[in-house]
Formats: sequence, structure tokens, C-alpha cells
Amino acid sequence: MARMSDIVNIMPTSPTRASRRKACSPRQQPVVAVVAYDGVNAFELALAVEVFGLADMGADWYRVIVCSERNGRPLSTNNGMAIVANTGLKALARADTIILPGSIDAGIVPSSALLNAVRQAHRRGARLASICAGVFILAAAGLLNGRRATGHWAQTDELSNRYPGVSVDPNVLYVDDGDIMSSAGRAAGLDLCLHIVRSDFGVEVANRVAQRLVIPPHREGGQAQYIPQAVRKADGDDELASLFAWARSHLNHDLTIERLAAKSGMSRRTFIRRFEQATGTSPGEWVVQTRMSRARELLETSQIPIEDVATVTGFGSADTLRHHFRIQLGTSPARYRAAFQASAPSPPRRLARTA
Repeated sequence: MARMSDIVNIMPTSPTRASRRKACSPRQQPVVAVVAYDGVNAFELALAVEVFGLADMGADWYRVIVCSERNGRPLSTNNGMAIVANTGLKALARADTIILPGSIDAGIVPSSALLNAVRQAHRRGARLASICAGVFILAAAGLLNGRRATGHWAQTDELSNRYPGVSVDPNVLYVDDGDIMSSAGRAAGLDLCLHIVRSDFGVEVANRVAQRLVIPPHREGGQAQYIPQAVRKADGDDELASLFAWARSHLNHDLTIERLAAKSGMSRRTFIRRFEQATGTSPGEWVVQTRMSRARELLETSQIPIEDVATVTGFGSADTLRHHFRIQLGTSPARYRAAFQASAPSPPRRLARTA
């Protein structure tokens, strides 16, 4: 386990985030710099390079560079491999997004050269994102004081103790705090990278990337980090697996615990216990997050009226949908749609409402 902090996701609405999205427009081929250093976690570094360096994504896709203050000289990794970065830290001055992977040990002290380069990049408006213990680099640079961040659940206490000025959330997959993001350990870095793709290119492109990588297309940043048991048919969870599929296609139905339990053929108590073991969250929270995910997809990819989006996703009314967007994302459905749809809107169409 790499020793490092992880973080959560929140929809940015500040002018800084809006201006950054414009600067990182897909039409300008944004530059992503992944930072390497002695002791870097090879998996976390590689997953960032893989996501942002995918081939055949078009001429407007990201351009990836791997940076290190030991440019041209071998660096050790957590698993004994040696890597060589293709450019020095000066390259951070031209990067739109900078990814800071974790390390062997969260106690590793970043060099002054790396900390200065990260601070300078932040001052000029670059987007910074850490994976797992990479959050300790952001904290050491003084960039997280008074801000929200996350890390691996096993390292968040250490992060809080060493940097009391940081508002640490130990329970989320990643945190999007506008120009600075952080993620939990290892695979949560994939979720954060997909979130960045989603923010820059939209849901359809992010889903394509997920298909290429054979991973889930989108997990909310607020989802619990630690999931004790996945839903596996081989383990007798056929009822839950089929229930999830049914619920996703019937979001506009009354999805109470009682109805879901009856649909799965379990008592209320057994259903709640099995559900929480399988997902790491409560049935009610899962329903809200699933409805939110579908609402976001509709807002990003269509001109369906917001009232219809609320109806087909089960929120019932536009006011209720706005409430959940305000609580979870800090914005409204209309502003969220505007942020993700750069093209001229087409005439709205009514969406068929299922019984």
C-alpha cells in the first residue's frame, strides 16, 4: 500500500474553475505533466500516463509528459523497477494539469525544487491533482491550508496530524476543490483521472475511455473508499446484481427500502445488511447517487427540459433535483448543463415518461 492521502469530488463553479476549463479546452490539446521522483508508486504513475496518453483519441486529446528533477537519470519505484523521465521540472511551467502520484512512504520529504515548481505552477493557474500519498506533496507545498482533501483511508490520520490546516475527509474516493484535486489510494486515482476527462471532454468521451480500460465509467467522489465485498454472482448475490440492474432502469419508480427488499426476496434487515456489505453504502444513498449519475448524464448529453430530467430520474420535481445538485455539487442543474455543453443548444424535446 502506498502511504499517502486520498480525496473527494465536488462540482466546481468558481471563476477559477471556469477559466481553467477554457484554458484546458479539448480544442487546444491540453498538456498533462505526470511527476516522477525516487520512490514513486509505479502503478499510480502508470495509470495517469495510460488514461491521458491513450492513442487513437484524436488530435485534440491530451499530450502527456513525465517530469522529474532527475531528468535523464533512472528513478526507483515502489516495486523495484527503474524509470527515466523524459523531461525536467521546468516542463511544469507549460502544463495545464499536473498529476502527483503517491510514493513508497508518505513520510518521504519532497525536495525544495519539486515544491517550488508545484507552487509556481499553481500560482500561474495550472490544475493540480494528487493520487494517494501524492496529497502529502500538495500539503507540504502549503497549498491545502484551509482546503478540503482526501487520501488513503489508512493515511488520513497521519495527514491530519502533520497538516492540521487541511480539512481532511477520510471517507471519499476523491475531492474536486476546483484548481486542486486529490484522490484516495491506488485505483481511486483512476476515478479521479476519469473525472478530469469527464470535466474536460464530457461524459461520452469519459465513457469511451472507461470502455478502453475495462473499468466502470463513473464513480461519484463521495462514494465510500473501503468496499468490503463486491457484488459477485458466484457468491450468491444474484438477487442484488439483478436488483441493481432493475433499479437503474426504473429510477422513476418508488425505490424505498421496503420495495427493494421485497423485489430481492429478503427481509428488510437482511436486505440492508447484504446491501451495505456489497456496496459500502446504504440503499437510500445508493439510489440518490444512481439517480444523480443518470441526471448528470442527461444534462451533459441532451437538451431535455430539467423538469423532465427530474421526473425520469425519480427526483419528482425540478426543485428536488436542484436541492440535490446544490447539496452534492454546489451548483444548479442549469449551470451544470451550461458547463458541459459548449455547442449551441438544439430545440428541447420531451422525454417519454415510463409508468
